[in-house]
Amino acid sequence: MMAVGAYGWWAIITPLYYRAVEDVPIGELLAWRAISGLPALLLMLWAMKQLPAWWAALRTPRVLGLLAVSAVLISVNWIVFIWAVLDNRLSEASLGYYINPLVSVALGMLVLGERLRQTQWIAITLAGVGVAVLAWRLGGLPWISLTLAGSFGLYGLVRKQVDAGPAVGLAVEMLLVLPFMFVLLWFDHVEYGNAVLAGPWLTSVLLLCGGVVTIAPLVLFAGGVKRLRLSTVGLLQYIAPSGQLILAVVVFNEPFGTDRMMAFLFIWAAVVVYSIDSIRHAKLMAISIPGEV
Repeated sequence: MMAVGAYGWWAIITPLYYRAVEDVPIGELLAWRAISGLPALLLMLWAMKQLPAWWAALRTPRVLGLLAVSAVLISVNWIVFIWAVLDNRLSEASLGYYINPLVSVALGMLVLGERLRQTQWIAITLAGVGVAVLAWRLGGLPWISLTLAGSFGLYGLVRKQVDAGPAVGLAVEMLLVLPFMFVLLWFDHVEYGNAVLAGPWLTSVLLLCGGVVTIAPLVLFAGGVKRLRLSTVGLLQYIAPSGQLILAVVVFNEPFGTDRMMAFLFIWAAVVVYSIDSIRHAKLMAISIPGEV
C-alpha cells in the first residue's frame, strides 16, 4: 500500500498542488520546492539516523561530483514537469513517464553495455513508433515527453553510479542547488514580488509546504520498495502516468484527440510487452536463485 500511495501521490496530489498555485511564477515554485524541502529531508534523515551518511557523502569528491550532475538533471525534470502542469500539457508529461523505463533500458545498453532481451527490443521499438507518430501528427517533437523521460532516465543512470541511499543523495542534491534557488527567488522577487509574503495566506502556506509535497511520496516509496519485489514495483510505477493522464483529460479538460490516442496505443503496447518481460524474467531469476525476492 505504501508504494501505491507514493505513485498515487505523484499521479494526483503533485499535479493538483501545482495547479493550486498556478499564479505563482515557476521560478518561485521551483525555489520553494528545494528551500522548504531540504529541512524536511534533513529531519527525516535525522529520524532515520542517516545524517552521518549525508555528511560522508558531502566529503567524498566522487560522490559529490556525481550528485552535482544528478542535481542538474532532477532540476530540469522538475522545471519541465511544473511547466507542463501549468501550461495544460499534463498528458504529454504522462507520456514521458510511460516511456521513461524504456529509456532507462536503452541507456543501460548504450552506456553500461547491458544486453537487451528480444522482448525489450520490441518494447523500445513500439515506444519509438509511438513517439514518432505523435511527432508526425503534432508537426514537431513532443519535447515535454522526451525531456522528462530523458532527464529522469539519465538521472537514474547517474544515481546508479553513486554510493549513497536515495534520501541521502536527494538531500545532497537539494543542498547543492540551494544557493541557486535563493538567487532565483531573489530575481523573481525583484521581477514579480514574493508570493509567500504577498499572499493570499493559502498560497503562502502551500508554497511553504512544497517540501512536504516533494518528500512525502519519497518516504512512502522507500517504505514500499523494502516490502515488495522489484518486478511488482516495476508494474506499480505506471500508476503515476495513468493517474496523470486521467487527471489531465477528465479534470483539466486537456485535448486528447486521435493523434494522441494513436501515440498512446503504441506506448501502452510497449508497456504491456515490457511488463510481461519483466515479470517473466523476475520469475526465472527467482527460480535460478532460490530465496531471492
